Amino acid sequence: MKSCRTLSLLSTAFAAAAFFSVFAGNALAHGRSAGSSHAGLDIPEISHGEMAVISDYRGRIIDLASRAVDTNEPFRRVLNYAEIQYSYCLWGRMPGSVSDEESPFNECAHAYLAAAKAVLLEMRGMPGEAVAADEIISAVDADMVRRSLALITCRFSGEAFNTADVVKPRWSKVPFHTASMASLTGLAALFALLVIALRRFLRPKAQSSE
Repeated sequence: MKSCRTLSLLSTAFAAAAFFSVFAGNALAHGRSAGSSHAGLDIPEISHGEMAVISDYRGRIIDLASRAVDTNEPFRRVLNYAEIQYSYCLWGRMPGSVSDEESPFNECAHAYLAAAKAVLLEMRGMPGEAVAADEIISAVDADMVRRSLALITCRFSGEAFNTADVVKPRWSKVPFHTASMASLTGLAALFALLVIALRRFLRPKAQSSE
C-alpha cells in the first residue's frame, strides 16, 4: 500500500514538473511579449561548433546586453527572444541539450544560443558595450580554434530562427532519449520526496490542532 502511494506521488510529481516547466515558459513568453510588434525578426543560424562555445559565454553575453543603455527595439526584441527561448529549453539544464543533436532539447538550444550570438554581434556597434563585446568575441574565436570546433555541424546548423517563432523541446522524443529521461525522472523523484517529507512534517501539526 505504501509503495503504491509512493508511486502515485512520483507520477503526480513528474506530471506536475513537466506541466510547470511548459506553463512557466508560456507565461514568461506571453508576459514579456506584451505590447511588442507581431512582426518577427530573423536571427541567423548558429553552427553546432559555435553552440558549444557560445553556451559557455551566454551568461556574460546576456548580462552585458541586459545592462546596455544605448539600445533599439530590434536589439531588445532579440534579447527578449533569447531569454524566452532559454526558459523554454529549461534554462539549459538538460544534459546533452547543447552537445547532442539527438537531444529533444537541441533545436531549442540552437534557438536561444543563436539569439545570444546575434545580440553579442550587435553590441559591437554600441559605444558603451563595444569593448566588452569585442573581448567576448575574441575569447569565443580563440576557444573555437583551440577546440577545433569551427567545422563541426549538425542537422540544425543551417536553421535560421525568427523572434515570432518560439522553438519548443520535442517532448514526444524525451522517453527515447536516455539522458533527458533520466534527468526528468530524477527531478520527479525529488519532487516526490519533497511531497512525502512535507506531508510527514504537517501531519503532527494537523493532529495536535484537533
